[in-house]
Order: sequence, then structure tokens, then C-alpha cells
Amino acid sequence: NTGNISFRGRIKMQVLWLWMALCFLCPTVVHGGKVLVFPIDGSHWVNMKVIIEALHSRGHQVSVMRSSDSWYIEEKSPFYNSITLDSPSGFDESFITTFIAGLLEIRREGKSFWTRCKLEIEQAEKNQEMLEKTSEFAKMLLENKDLMQSIKNTNYDLVFTDPVAPVGAILANYLKLPLVFNARWTSHGEGHFDIAPSPISYIPLTGTQLSDQMSFFERIQDVLMFGFLQYQIGTDYISLFQAADLWLMRVDFVFEYPRPTMPNVVYMGGFQCKPAKPLPEHLEEFVQSSGEHGVIIMSLGTFIAELPQDLADKVAAAFAKMPQKVIWRYKGAKPATLGNNTLLVDWMPQNDLLGHPKTKLFVAHGGTNGVQEALYHGVPIIGLPLIFDQPDNVHRLEVRGAGKVIDFFTMTEKIFFQGIQEVLNDPSYRMNMQRLSRLHRDKPMKQMDSALFWIEFVMRHRGAAHLRTESYRLPWYSNHSVDVMLFLAGITLLIVMTFARNLKKRHSFRIHSFRT
Repeated sequence: NTGNISFRGRIKMQVLWLWMALCFLCPTVVHGGKVLVFPIDGSHWVNMKVIIEALHSRGHQVSVMRSSDSWYIEEKSPFYNSITLDSPSGFDESFITTFIAGLLEIRREGKSFWTRCKLEIEQAEKNQEMLEKTSEFAKMLLENKDLMQSIKNTNYDLVFTDPVAPVGAILANYLKLPLVFNARWTSHGEGHFDIAPSPISYIPLTGTQLSDQMSFFERIQDVLMFGFLQYQIGTDYISLFQAADLWLMRVDFVFEYPRPTMPNVVYMGGFQCKPAKPLPEHLEEFVQSSGEHGVIIMSLGTFIAELPQDLADKVAAAFAKMPQKVIWRYKGAKPATLGNNTLLVDWMPQNDLLGHPKTKLFVAHGGTNGVQEALYHGVPIIGLPLIFDQPDNVHRLEVRGAGKVIDFFTMTEKIFFQGIQEVLNDPSYRMNMQRLSRLHRDKPMKQMDSALFWIEFVMRHRGAAHLRTESYRLPWYSNHSVDVMLFLAGITLLIVMTFARNLKKRHSFRIHSFRT
């Protein structure tokens, strides 16, 4: 018996070692899918790339379509194969730089009603110009027979795209492939308005800087903005967008206002955020030299690397008065008022700096990525919003007591300095932001894990039609029950007319009877 037990023990150990060896040689046994990605350049690519790298790490083959004028999307990468089309996308660095410079000039004219109108008109014209270039790009893509045949022969499992431009959705429809969006915006505006019921009585439109508790006159403003945005829409891509199997929304309801949603919307706001890594040695030395005062960091995002000289001088002069050390991502000419406590850098590890215990404040333009990273790490914000959704983003933090908004274009050195002092010295700002951070982190699973699960879910099941509303198949009059209301109104009118006719006949009969 002892010999048998010893023999069985050796067999079990051999089986165990064999199993461990197989696990080592074959670390993954999941099915690797094929994903065709159509991204948007700039800051949108920054978070799209995070998901692409995660898909690659799970054994999926990723191909990224890019234009010849891409300025963020690299042609060579260890995480994906690129498919480069020799055609401008309409979203190149030159176009964006010129566009933003024009918007900033308009913003500097003041806050009058006319200035606001000019700003909206300029954005509408540039959006139309970009859509025209995007349409040309889509045309060249679909007419390239060899390329399209090569794409078909690859047998992709799904198309993963950003609906700010409709090309990815058009491509998925043409190839009859499942469609997954990495979205907050579409070419029509905020993504929820294309897919979910959106009562504008309590859902503020981006650009209004309103909350979900609007007065009567604020609701009038919201309705007028909705009408203006609908007027801007040229080609109707909404039915294509509504046909998407899955919407990965870069939104968190700690930050967003509560609203109706749909079953094929997965919320992954802050998915790109992660614990801070150690800083490069030179930055760590600079941060540690701040002592008990700590560090302020400032960045105006991907698109705005420099400012008009007078604005840059105001910012630098206010920083120079602070006891804190300052790290400022800035590529413009060195401000004349720059203090010894301020370090200018071309690039900085923003997430790692926000997660550093010595970071006290984030001065930001209010882009979604930066706001979510500050939210994740619990760092209060001074918002200097410039364009697009930035004013609304920082306004959402201000109404929650986690940040303060300063108008960049009426700002003086004194106003900026006092604003920084207020947020640093009033503990409620940090306490409120850290409370939001705890809510943001308290999830049953990490946002990235949730996003990856649902992407792979769509691959496994060749779509998610059971989660998708069928409204996109209906004509507009059926979707809004206009035909039903007209039918019921017609029936009601027929009944009323019949009743009135009978009443008239009875009245005539009585008069006739009385006379006879």
C-alpha cells in the first residue's frame, strides 16, 4: 500500500509538472479575433490606442486604417498592422491648428451674444469642411477595389471605430460586419442624442454650460441650442449610428448628469486611468524639491500647445508668485514673466504626476481625458476652458465643488493667482474631488475589463442585435409615432364631424316637424 501511494504521488506530480509546462508553453487559449479599427486622430487616438494595446495583449489581431497625413497615428507599431490610404483625412495637424487658432481669436473678442454666434458659425463651417474631406476619404476608400477585396479576404470579426467621423460606420455597413463604437461624440454631437431618449427639459446640451436643474429661461436656451445643432446636421448618419451593436461610452455618471440610456451602451469613463508609475529621475527631483508646498501641474491638452504671448505672460507671472513648484506643458516661446519655480516641458507623464502625493492642483483646459485622470486621482482642477466640450466638462466639476472655472479671455494675473489660492487653501475642493474619486473607482469590475469583455462578446456572437433598438429601421414618422397621431387625429375628427352632422340633421328635422 505504501508503495502504491508513493507511485500514485509520483504520477500526480508528473501530471502537475506536465500541466504547468503546457501552461507555460501555451499561456493563452482564447480565440484571437481580427479587429478592423477606423480611428480619429489627435486626443481621440490617445484613448483608442489604449484599447488597441489591450486587445493585442489578449491575442487579437488589430489592423488600423490611417490616412497619409496622420500626425498621431503611427504607421509602424508592435500592437497593430496599419492600412494607409493615400488620401487626406480632413483631420490633419495643419487643419486643426488653423481651426483652433481661429476659434481662440473669436473667443478673445469677448462674451457678447454676437461673439457666441460667430463662434458657433465658425465651428459649423469647419465641421462641414471636415465632413466634406471625410466624405472624399470614404469615397476613395470604397472605390479602391483591390484594397476592399483585401479587407474582405482578411475576414475581420468586427469594425471598431470612433463615430466623430462616419467612415467607420459606413465601412462596417458595406462589409456587413458587427460595429462597435468608442464614443462620446458623433458627427452630430453628444452620442446619447443619437441612440437614447434625450428629454432636453433636464438633459443640457453640450455648449450651454447648464446643469440638469434648469430654470424656465435656461430650458428655452437648451431648446434653441438643440434647434441650432439640428440645423447644422447635413447628411443624416443617425440610422447608421443606431445600427451599431455596441457603444463603449467614455462617460461616468459621477461626472455626467443622469439620463435615459440603452442596453447596448457600456459605460467605461476613465478606462485609460491607472495607478501612477514612478516619475523620471529629473522630474522626481524637481517634485521633491517642492517640500511641504507641493506641486501644481498645467496642461492645455493635445491641440493647444501654446498661447498668445500676453496670456502666457499672465499665467507665468501668477505662477511665479506661488510657493509651490509648477510643471507646465508648453511649447510656445518662453514667457517673459517665467519664475524660477516653473518648469516648462514639451511632454509630461500626466497620469503619473496626477497620482503623485505631492501634486496639489491641476490647471487644465477641461478635455475629457485630463478631467477623468484628475477625477481618478482625486486632484482638484482650475479650469481654463477654451473650445469644444471643455467649458461644459469643467462646469460639471465646479457645480460639484471639485474645481473652479476661470474665463481665460477676461482673466488677469490677479484673478488667476486668487483662483489658485482659493482652490489650494479651501479644503472643500480636495475633499469633494476625493469623494468623487472614491465613487468613480467603486465599480464591480474595472472599466477596461468591462470594455474588453463586451468587445469580445460581440466577436463571439457576431453582433449584439438583441441589445439594439430597432428604431433605426423605422422611417422618421413611424419612429416618432407621427403616423399614429395623425391616424388617431383623423379618427377623432371623423367622429366629431359625424356627430356634428347628425346633430345638424336632428336639428333640421325638429325645425321641419315644428313647421308642419
